[in-house]
Amino acid sequence: MQSASSETGTIVTAKQSEAKPYIGRFAPSPTGPLHFGSLLAAVASYLEARCRSGQWLVRVEDIDPPREQAGASDEILAALEAHGFEWDGPVTWQNDSRKAHEQAIEALLESGMAYPCNCSRRDLADAPRGPLGIIYPGTCRSGCHADEFALRVRTEATPIEFVDQLQGPQAQSLESESGDFVILRRDGLIAYQLAVVVDDYLQGITDVVRGIDLLDSTPRQIWLQCLLGYPTPQYCHLPVAINERGQKLSKSHGAAGVALETAADNLFAALTLLGQPVPPELRSAPVQALWEWGLEHWNLSVLSGITNLPAPSSELA
Repeated sequence: MQSASSETGTIVTAKQSEAKPYIGRFAPSPTGPLHFGSLLAAVASYLEARCRSGQWLVRVEDIDPPREQAGASDEILAALEAHGFEWDGPVTWQNDSRKAHEQAIEALLESGMAYPCNCSRRDLADAPRGPLGIIYPGTCRSGCHADEFALRVRTEATPIEFVDQLQGPQAQSLESESGDFVILRRDGLIAYQLAVVVDDYLQGITDVVRGIDLLDSTPRQIWLQCLLGYPTPQYCHLPVAINERGQKLSKSHGAAGVALETAADNLFAALTLLGQPVPPELRSAPVQALWEWGLEHWNLSVLSGITNLPAPSSELA
């Protein structure tokens, strides 16, 4: 990524870092079992990594205990195994990187790019809103005096620009579209935007293949990479599966976990929805045969510019 000092107020277009061996990842949150929408992302990221002779890592993003569901991590890993995924190295746990997260926050504080904020939701009730939610008005930029506070990172007006592998050129002005954003919550939990940036750096992730619902988060992550001196991965945002009401398949919208006993059927449905021309005769094939076909025929480009995919009715029950 090309960038200039924050003193100049200039950020130049994010560019893929120098060519390195491909390292991708799948990073589920343990807030419920693996549902079909997450299976799509796992299949696409896995096949893209394998077809590029790369590694595929699994990282459980367990940094938000209030939202986590007991036993969900084990259920997710069991579902991945049942569907024939083979990851490289041991599973990692985001919460184990807490010290590295804190060190990154300390670096941002020392550089003057992060600051305490004790604004409550009530305080921000009249703040302007944009597509990303509340646009923080900078209330605490000049200081706050409170025993309990969050930490925010400063943003600037110049757009963050990058080219997504599937969705094309993107640009976002953080200052006007989100404002300064939280990196450490008032309750002491590390915010997702900071944690994912640090962990991708620690694991040497070169390529991030994930759902388009996270596309708007990417400029904030690129900004943090710039401030911390980290390389920027190549980003690829997949279309998400939607239900009959046009809602993304998600735990919050009641998406059920995939049935392990129908793993081959689930995999066939996922490959088909991802635009891969799976031969009908493979509908009754075992998981291994489907992976062999997928590895030989995977074509990510058929998803270019697509933002959503209607989930098969069998996955909406």
